[in-house]
Amino acid sequence: MSFQTTDLCDDFADELRVMNPMFRNFGGRVSFHGPVTTVKLFEDNSLVRETLGEPGEGRVLVVDGGGSMRCALLGDNLAAMGEKNGWAGIVVYGCVRDSQELAQINLGVKALNVHPLKSVKKGIGERDVTVTFGGITIQAGDWLYADEDGIVVSRNSLVQG
Repeated sequence: MSFQTTDLCDDFADELRVMNPMFRNFGGRVSFHGPVTTVKLFEDNSLVRETLGEPGEGRVLVVDGGGSMRCALLGDNLAAMGEKNGWAGIVVYGCVRDSQELAQINLGVKALNVHPLKSVKKGIGERDVTVTFGGITIQAGDWLYADEDGIVVSRNSLVQG
């Protein structure tokens, strides 16, 4: 299924929330879309691991990591798990690591930056909660579309396939 966020903005401007241009591409798949699952946490990726361990069924995991630049919330092992389990992509409001390996995995990965330090694992965080960052609010069940030009979110699916 092919789409461009620019075309979605042209065709569905009133139905979209457009994220501020602050994310970099790290995954092997630049263009991805799907229904959203959210997690909210801070410098603890336990819930990211738990969620990516489930069948993704083409979903996009949105990780509100509070914009922390002090550790990574996703690396190659978790990304490979997400690919294996059928996730379409991951958007991390925070950092990732293993960037060379991430680029080889057929999974959309967008994040603020890279950081070599892994996160703590205390099992603290929330799932399927409303998150706000990048100038927009995202809810579990929204649809996220990402490509080279940015990230847009809608309440409903806008494309077929």
